[in-house]
Amino acid sequence: MKVNAELLIGNEKGTKLYRPAVEEGIEWSTERRGTPGKLTFKVLEDKKLKFSEGSPVRFTVNGKKIFFGFVFKQQSARKEGKVRELTVTAYDQLRYLNNKDTRVYENKTADQLIKMIAEDYRLSVGTLKNSGYVIPSRVEDNTSLFEMIENALDLTLENKKEMYVLYDDFGKLTLKNISDMYVEKKGKYLLIDEETGENFDYTCSIDQNTYNRIKLAYDNEETGKREIYIAQDGSNMNRWGILQYFDTLQKGENGKAKADALLKLYNQKTRNLKITGAVGDNRVRAGSLVAVKLNLGSKKVSNFMLVEKCKHVYKGREHWMDLTLRGGEFIV
Repeated sequence: MKVNAELLIGNEKGTKLYRPAVEEGIEWSTERRGTPGKLTFKVLEDKKLKFSEGSPVRFTVNGKKIFFGFVFKQQSARKEGKVRELTVTAYDQLRYLNNKDTRVYENKTADQLIKMIAEDYRLSVGTLKNSGYVIPSRVEDNTSLFEMIENALDLTLENKKEMYVLYDDFGKLTLKNISDMYVEKKGKYLLIDEETGENFDYTCSIDQNTYNRIKLAYDNEETGKREIYIAQDGSNMNRWGILQYFDTLQKGENGKAKADALLKLYNQKTRNLKITGAVGDNRVRAGSLVAVKLNLGSKKVSNFMLVEKCKHVYKGREHWMDLTLRGGEFIV
């Protein structure tokens, strides 16, 4: 399918929209955790093109809304006496979750926390799925808003065994259950196979995010003692050595249940698949689930994988994407 991309930039006052002459294509990047959506592009300097940091940016492809955000950085360059070229970086609303703050809350779900933060920082909200798990109490001190939300989503995953994905949907904060993130249309799933994803790099590892021993500590102020909770897999400890995860508990957390949940989550190999130059599909973003069917040589993959990172490149009438996928059990 041919790509008809349209990029619009607002002026400083927000009263005009410009359609700049874009050089060398447009890149749209997303990551599943702790990173805002990013749009980068190059435009030729034009006296009529008046925008600055904070100006709104809208990007659509074939009439479909892809990205809405704000200019955060401009870089100017002139080569061989040619007209100056501006490299522009715009981020979506998630960029404002890099702000740090202190917050104490009780009896809130992750979606309720997101709504509270959005109200305080004047962020627009779309559909926030009820995440279900009520966090008894939580203290976040000098912590980024991203980390506050991620902690709440991690607690939800540990206690409810359900993963949720936060992203910006064309200017609206959106929270969805992972089960709603399959890339499909009328029962037909997007398939990454030998034809659509011929360039790949597959990694199987216990080097990161693999733990076979979970140790949690809670300082009980009432008794003056430190309580320790341990969950471990002796078989994998013999195979891989001791790979320990350590953390402290806050008041109200169930130490044994959390240790057991973390062991189930992390006591396994991580499997990552990087695909470059795949046929572009605008529905795919970080947090999506895509069907993968590839022969990796020593191993064949034929299942759904989670998109950890996604970069779309739009150049002329062409569109391709680079994906970092994670399979097996989900590791956060």
